[in-house]
Amino acid sequence: MITNNRLTEAQYNQNFSDIHPMFETKDAALVAANKCLFCYDAPCTKACPTSIDIPKFIKQITTENIKGSAHTIFQSNILGAGCGKVCPVEKLCEGSCVYNLMEETPVQIAKLQRYSTEKAIEENWKLFERKPSNGKKVAIVGAGPAGLSCAHVLAREGVEVTIYEKESKGGGLMTYGIAAYKVTPAFCEDEVNYIISIGGIDIKYNQTLGKDFSLDELQKNYDAVYLAFGIGTINKLNIPGEDLDGVEDAIHFIYNIRTNEFKNISVGDRVAVIGMGNTAIDAATQSKRLGAKEVAMVYRRTEAEKTCTQHELDIARLDGCATLWLAAPKEIIGDSGKVKALVCDVMQLGEPDASGRPTPIPTGETFTLEVDMIIKATGQKPYTALVEQIGLENNKGKIILQSDKASTNVKGVFAGGDAINGGKEAVDAVQAGKDGANAILNFIF
Repeated sequence: MITNNRLTEAQYNQNFSDIHPMFETKDAALVAANKCLFCYDAPCTKACPTSIDIPKFIKQITTENIKGSAHTIFQSNILGAGCGKVCPVEKLCEGSCVYNLMEETPVQIAKLQRYSTEKAIEENWKLFERKPSNGKKVAIVGAGPAGLSCAHVLAREGVEVTIYEKESKGGGLMTYGIAAYKVTPAFCEDEVNYIISIGGIDIKYNQTLGKDFSLDELQKNYDAVYLAFGIGTINKLNIPGEDLDGVEDAIHFIYNIRTNEFKNISVGDRVAVIGMGNTAIDAATQSKRLGAKEVAMVYRRTEAEKTCTQHELDIARLDGCATLWLAAPKEIIGDSGKVKALVCDVMQLGEPDASGRPTPIPTGETFTLEVDMIIKATGQKPYTALVEQIGLENNKGKIILQSDKASTNVKGVFAGGDAINGGKEAVDAVQAGKDGANAILNFIF
């Protein structure tokens, strides 16, 4: 049965509290920082898409130079605070820490990064001085990590930046598409305000490209345009029963959690989540934390081919989510217009497909799950119609960039983030924003 208000307020608060709490004392942070070996040519820095000088910012913590530490981080990644919460560090910086080779736990890089950056935001430290305005104007479409990163680099150089954002708040998927126990909407708002506090950045909310304004208008009124509008809705399953009441898009489900009180979010007794990426994990774990009795994650390949990290899968398992491997949705059965069951094909793995992973093939066997809610987390679709409408060279909706990693085929129009890569990590979008800003600066000067 799909209902809301399943738990007490205390239970909601406990279930959605910060999954990675901060250091409780300064001494705890110093002990963690002093574990670092300050490697030369550090593998952790190489593993960071934004190339944060990790040994340097940790060394600054050991000398209690917290402002300097925050500056080192923000110089490379202005969203370093949020990324410290949501980055898959187990496959990036912490996964590359040399302690792993010694079969020891790695340095707590993410927690140390949060130690410096969250203090900077909380106390509103002014770590960058904006150059005088140079009269150049740039429009950015999208106030997510790529757009904000691009804006901050440009503003530091004296460019006047206007960001057009379709939602009522900035932050993109950081604000609207990530599990609430990782990062809260309130924190995202603080981070956005901190970023734009440098000056020279104006965000116009509730403005959608192709509806409220056009690319032609931006090209006429600005010296350059940066497109960072991300990607769209979840891919359809294309199976019978997909339109039944109780079938939910994971992005929409998470969006509702991020924009409403937990008690107002409806969830089923028995939930099936289709997919095994990080969005699927977020949907599954939050279903359980909202009060679902049973949650099963259905994936057409094996655990070896999952796209989520092992750390994320462990969170889901600790929350009591079941995993069904080699299973693909075949049909959704309803009763009185509502979801009643999910019929799945039993799969086997064949030859590798274009992604390099083995192709899942139906065996002819099926099984049925009794469920009252199905959440689709099967990858997101690019804004193909929009991209083609504005005349951008693309590959199935993903914008194709030129050799400088930021220019499109339209002169003066640049792009980055999920609109190009189809959906990577927030930290990848931050780096794309930096690349975009550098390409724009070369273009306008």
